[in-house]
Amino acid sequence: MKILESERLMLREIISGDAGFVRDLLNQPSFIKYIGDRGVRSVEQAAEFIDNRYRKSYLDHGFGLYTVELKDGNRPIGICGFVKRDTLPDPDLGFAFLPEYEGKGYGYESASEIMKYGRSVLLLDRILAITSLDNIASSHLLEKLGFKFDKLIGTPDTEVLKLYVSIPD
Repeated sequence: MKILESERLMLREIISGDAGFVRDLLNQPSFIKYIGDRGVRSVEQAAEFIDNRYRKSYLDHGFGLYTVELKDGNRPIGICGFVKRDTLPDPDLGFAFLPEYEGKGYGYESASEIMKYGRSVLLLDRILAITSLDNIASSHLLEKLGFKFDKLIGTPDTEVLKLYVSIPD
């Protein structure tokens, strides 16, 4: 199901047919370093992860992370959307891209469109974002999107993260 499109990208629900792409994305060194190791090593595990995490979020919350595809060729290059965590009071913006597509503006393009979708369609007022302390690129992208650093927070596994907040003007 298509969620939205921008000049160069289309965002759609993640489906089981994305299992190979999801396996590859979740095993990128940058994903493991900045987001965490999800323990997904095979296409079968990725298909399970899609059903139990991504697709479950669509059912439970009405939103989630979406596959970001290049409109030219329908190639999946990343994920972008909203996550509702038990540890945070509001949904947070999430995104990750295959390394060969980083630094080309796709993160900003997809995230700015998903923020508009979140405000106008999902009627989200307060949107959060979290990053690890050393994820400078994500921090810059969040600030470019209008997020403001709020505070440092701890996670149940004792990691310290930067919490950002976006509230419409």
